[in-house]
Amino acid sequence: MKAKILIAEDDTNIRLGLVATLESEGYAVTAAGDGAQALRIFPQEKFELVVLDIMMPKASGYDVCRELRARGSRVPVLFLTAKGEEIDKVVGLKLGADDYVTKPFGVHELLARVEALLRRGRVTEKGGGRELPPTFQLGAAEIDRRKFHAVIAGRTTALTARELKLAEVFAAHPGEVLTRDALLNAVWGVDYFGTTRTLDQHVAQLRKKIEASPGATSVIATVHGVGYRYDA
Repeated sequence: MKAKILIAEDDTNIRLGLVATLESEGYAVTAAGDGAQALRIFPQEKFELVVLDIMMPKASGYDVCRELRARGSRVPVLFLTAKGEEIDKVVGLKLGADDYVTKPFGVHELLARVEALLRRGRVTEKGGGRELPPTFQLGAAEIDRRKFHAVIAGRTTALTARELKLAEVFAAHPGEVLTRDALLNAVWGVDYFGTTRTLDQHVAQLRKKIEASPGATSVIATVHGVGYRYDA
């Protein structure tokens, strides 16, 4: 079955080029001319990937990504940005985007990133973890996937996009030992070449936000030399 991809790009030439390129690779592509149209189209099909230009009329790529995550959608999101500035990439990733391509981009780079995101999305969907509702329990905290926050003892704490994804992975695989590589692939993507130190720092921050009290034994246990395990 062809993977269904939704593209939102206001530049007609770029949009038509993207459609032609992806359809030539066998994908089923639906195109929108702005962010608002993309949000109207999205519920009509089961899309496996959304490609968003950042600067669009009516609703920006940021707005679309934020709304999709607020609806609880975990569909992979690929940003197209003409700016190429680090701050734009950081903002997009914090909103829940999975990857980005800077314009002008080569066809081979675009297709490689599309294939990687589709592969990652299918692994996440079929990886054996249990399906999560919009809100779920992680340790003593209630995690709200739509609002990106954790509530514990009446206290609400904001979660970053990475922390939320980590929480989702742990909650979907209770009792399983998850290797650092598996966690990096699930949260940062298969193309991430950073160090495991980044993962360890995010796990440490997540622990602080879901613990009932400072110094309490964490439900996210370290498995030395391997990774982490969530003890529900």
